[in-house]
Amino acid sequence: MDELIERVAGAIGVDASVARTAVGHVLGFLQQEFPEGPVAELLGKLPGAAETIEAATASEGAGGLLGGLMGSAGGLMGLAAKLNAAGLDMSQIRTLAREVLSYAEGLIGKDSVEEIANSIPGLSQVL
Repeated sequence: MDELIERVAGAIGVDASVARTAVGHVLGFLQQEFPEGPVAELLGKLPGAAETIEAATASEGAGGLLGGLMGSAGGLMGLAAKLNAAGLDMSQIRTLAREVLSYAEGLIGKDSVEEIANSIPGLSQVL
């Protein structure tokens, strides 16, 4: 997990704690949307994933009333709201998504990552 966090932090220009929260939100979103199949395989091969998701979920209340309301929305809009509340702009969110999926490809393979990406409506617009 630390390698992914460092990679994300460098790519989006934030400190490790912000990167950890952002990665936790992305992994939590994937887990919530697709608890079986390639996502389960990815999380199983990523030591510390459960703890990172849990920590990000615990930090959701820090976004204030508007962040909490927007963060409760589903899908990519809800994820984007959580990431905005963590301090990321749209450019950083795109880079975050690319980095996480690229890292995942090394763990579970290109076909599995494509299966995940193709299952998320609107993801191509973010990437």
